Amino acid sequence: MPSRVDSNSPAFWHDGELTVLNSWGFPALSRGPDQFQQQLADPIELDDQEHLPLWIEAVWKDPDGVLYGWYHHEPQNLCPGTTLTAPRIGAVVSFDGGRTFRDLGIVLESGDPVDCSAKNGFFAGGHGDFSVIPGRYRKHLYFLFTNYGGSRESQGVVVARMAIADRNSPAGAVWKYYAGNWTEPGLGGRTTPIFPAQVNWQRPDADSLWGPSVHWNTYLRSYVMLLNRSCCSPGWPQEGIYISYNRDLGNPSGWTRPTALLRPKGWYPQILGTRPGDSDTRAGQTARLYVNGVSEWTIWFNRTPLPPEEDPVPEPGFHW
Repeated sequence: MPSRVDSNSPAFWHDGELTVLNSWGFPALSRGPDQFQQQLADPIELDDQEHLPLWIEAVWKDPDGVLYGWYHHEPQNLCPGTTLTAPRIGAVVSFDGGRTFRDLGIVLESGDPVDCSAKNGFFAGGHGDFSVIPGRYRKHLYFLFTNYGGSRESQGVVVARMAIADRNSPAGAVWKYYAGNWTEPGLGGRTTPIFPAQVNWQRPDADSLWGPSVHWNTYLRSYVMLLNRSCCSPGWPQEGIYISYNRDLGNPSGWTRPTALLRPKGWYPQILGTRPGDSDTRAGQTARLYVNGVSEWTIWFNRTPLPPEEDPVPEPGFHW
């Protein structure tokens, strides 16, 4: 990646060039003919500084050229004497291809109280580390994110959605998935995880999948989700990277059991497709796999199932 990476890094095409947004508390933008020839990154401009620091983790370009984006924001000084925070998810819009953004406000926020006794080293609750991607019929934008607070049963990878028609006024228009329905408000509502935490995030030995990165795979005709797994000691150690599939984002229970893909120590796995028009949310049979902004691998998708002895499985005691 052309700049420092501390989150998912969204990509989109603008005036015939691939544009990449990298974030490390503040986003930077670069462009080039493809992912292998990116110019040096420049900071973007924000019309409002209220929600700094922020990480733009997802974008969607409207057919009319307007660029919509979503950011992970970490409020400061929530737990005096600690570095703990509780992230929230907000929305932005750009009318110049991502050089400048206007803040549209917070759209996803936890309703659970901040827990300043949390021992994971980073978060005292909140919602963050996410992807946003349109459904197959372009009626909704789906948010796949991590819930770090509340009871263990509500923690893990969760989902919400917003009608695309509400994209210009998103605050109050996002609805969380809970108990089989899309009826909980994005600001303060309850969640039902699609991949629940095995050990809650308040404990020093937290064990959970987090940070989903999702793309539509044109070869598989399926959505593909990459996930981090943190386990099982303080400091957010990475156990590995996992993968799951689902043909319909409107069916949160349709995701396959996550299986182990790699065991590197880095965070933020994501796909970047290699064909013109591909991005972090669209790829084909072959693509580049990035971890922490570095790609050492080409990933190749195959519709033929692997023989059982070659199918990667979680380690013993791992129950997703």
